[in-house]
Amino acid sequence: MKAIHTSSAPSAIGPYSQATYKKGMLFISGQLGIDPVSGELGKSFEKQAELIFNSISHILSAANMSFSHVMKVTIYIEDLMNFEAVNNIFARYFSDPYPARETVQVARLPKNAALEISLIAQD
Repeated sequence: MKAIHTSSAPSAIGPYSQATYKKGMLFISGQLGIDPVSGELGKSFEKQAELIFNSISHILSAANMSFSHVMKVTIYIEDLMNFEAVNNIFARYFSDPYPARETVQVARLPKNAALEISLIAQD
């Protein structure tokens, strides 16, 4: 197993890797909407989502992959009232055939984030 890291995405906030790679499979840890330069959480749901997808893009790139390699996405969301907003943002990064996905409402996320996204990709 190889750890994947890029300074263009926020560092892990615990004892885990941004992503791990083995035998063509990339597992990206849950990403929060944190600006990698300031270390601050985005002020709105949409800003956090954009920061997350930006971080994911950089991590995929560090593994020589893109959004077209993504097989499975998990979205943890604090309020399902934002479900349509996340779908609209999601559609800007993925195209048909879309990856498998689940979206789960949770009571609370680290740093009181509005959402967290993890994924699995294959080269």
